[in-house]
Amino acid sequence: MDDDNFSVSLRKFLKHVGVTSQQEIERVVREKGLRGSGKLKVRMVLTADEAGLAHTVEGEIDLT
Repeated sequence: MDDDNFSVSLRKFLKHVGVTSQQEIERVVREKGLRGSGKLKVRMVLTADEAGLAHTVEGEIDLT
């Protein structure tokens, strides 16, 4: 795979992750009535077993 194909494939995957993750967070906040309740602590874990990748990103989403 050349660098251009790799880059396009990676961006497509990351866009899918971003869009679906946002939809899930919005759904849970709406269903649980969390709006206005401060901050929501979140964690995203990315793994690729074949590559030995384990990457975690933690943060907070302001719900006010």
